[in-house]
Amino acid sequence: MARAVSETHGEILAAAARRFAVTGYRGTSLQDIAREVGCSKATVLYHFANKETLLAELMAPAIAVLQDLDDQLTDLTGTAAQEVAATGFVDLAVRFRREIAVLRGEFPELLCQPPFAHIQRISERLRDALAGHSDRSGPRIAALVLLAGISEACAEFVDIPDDELRAALLTLVRRAIEPVDAHLPRQPTTEDKDS
Repeated sequence: MARAVSETHGEILAAAARRFAVTGYRGTSLQDIAREVGCSKATVLYHFANKETLLAELMAPAIAVLQDLDDQLTDLTGTAAQEVAATGFVDLAVRFRREIAVLRGEFPELLCQPPFAHIQRISERLRDALAGHSDRSGPRIAALVLLAGISEACAEFVDIPDDELRAALLTLVRRAIEPVDAHLPRQPTTEDKDS
């Protein structure tokens, strides 16, 4: 019996992911998910308190990786922060393409829901790290455009193999982001002091 409950739980998650990707989170009802699984709405509610809980569980692995990336960025600055943010976010986006497709177009609304409220703060810190914590507008704008573009590309280009997509995205990011350390004042060298 426990195996059947576990299997049903997984089937509901898989059906929800498919439905959310096709009709969006708002456009999918628990009844739609139940119909796809071949069970009752009561069965879906047995496994998940509501649609928000279902989405939270569906997104939990991606959110855990995003939180881990945020933790890695805590003490980094400059180009080190840029590199970790770039590779970390590209890896996350490629790995969780399906989850990104689910959120496509509904991300701002979903951030208002309690299970996802902290993602906005993490996203802002990720954007700041990608910009190398620069106060200049150019790196900040580039970081925001890249984060949105990476997500969109991962959701759109499902036909491109992961390793190929990852390489293309990292090449793009490295071309678009100007190393912030290039704008730090040059430290005087011993030769400067001798002249």
